[in-house]
Amino acid sequence: MAELFTPLTLRDLTIPNRVWLAPMCQYSVLAEDGVPTDWHLVHLGSRAQGGFGLILTEATAVVPEGRISPQDTGLWDDVQRDAWKPVVDFVHGQGSAIGVQLAHAGRKASTYRGFPGEPTGSVAEDEGGWTSVGPTADAFPGYTAPRALATEELAGVVRAFAESARRADEAGFDVVEVHAAHGYLLHQFLSPLSNTRTDGYGGSFAGRTRLLLEVVDAVRDVWPAGKPVFVRISATDWTEGGWSGDDSVRLSAVLKDRGVDLVDVSTGGNVMADIPVGPGYQLPFSEAVRHQAGIPTGAVGLITSPQQAEEVLASGQADAVLLARAALREPSWPLRAAAELGLTWRDAPYPPAYSRGKWDDVLAPV
Repeated sequence: MAELFTPLTLRDLTIPNRVWLAPMCQYSVLAEDGVPTDWHLVHLGSRAQGGFGLILTEATAVVPEGRISPQDTGLWDDVQRDAWKPVVDFVHGQGSAIGVQLAHAGRKASTYRGFPGEPTGSVAEDEGGWTSVGPTADAFPGYTAPRALATEELAGVVRAFAESARRADEAGFDVVEVHAAHGYLLHQFLSPLSNTRTDGYGGSFAGRTRLLLEVVDAVRDVWPAGKPVFVRISATDWTEGGWSGDDSVRLSAVLKDRGVDLVDVSTGGNVMADIPVGPGYQLPFSEAVRHQAGIPTGAVGLITSPQQAEEVLASGQADAVLLARAALREPSWPLRAAAELGLTWRDAPYPPAYSRGKWDDVLAPV
């Protein structure tokens, strides 16, 4: 059996394989007021049919002002919870697990989707946008300046994550992932490049990590003990004086002690940086967190071939691989990977209705 298709058990959840769908914002124009639609059912459901062992939703906002764009999904009310439930049920029906990525975009909120031919930058209030918030009033390049969050407002951010996690459990999600990467609010607090606060949520490593740790504690308190919690981090800002790989190892060890079960390791997004993008360019950070902090990791970033993904696991660089753009191009990527890695038809993750696809020979049994 290929490493890629061995189960992974975290707490009481056994994920059937280690090929996972990475969170990817859809910015669906149909998602009004944060409510997921049939687009999300088909998008996520088709990847479950395609054999991905764990499906992670797009960044799902915990408050309206936490959306990246007006088209983002949310989980701040019960209408959204009830709309997510059919998606969760369908994914479960295909034998896959499903997790929700809970997020607050901070100073990178209220932006246009940036689809080809569409505007970029911040959405004005008279066009459906809103005033964003951040650790300070400093803007992300090209965006409107945010309002700095007052110290007394941060408890409300923590409560919002916890309330969304509670709704996620009610909707039947198996995993909750706290989004602390890609320059969104929790990452903005982590990095000294964006967090120059002088209260208890800035300055030292302890101060800059405080908000994330309070969110993790609040989520873990309301999330069932048998269900895992993930945290996605940007392991480096790729900029001198910013958040670093060493910081990420140190943070991940603390997260492990706070009940986090896996760190989903990405990079960048908080400041404009020269990133050395290439196949598997983020793998060294996943490997360092896994071995030095002693916590399972997920690896993401230009992992495109079955052989490459198998080597990531076999070499100990991560415990699972998360596919993004490759999964957009090929919803059934795991089925092809199973064939290329030599799995027999008995071991390939085909849904029953697709079982005839296991054989090339038209005379094979059906």
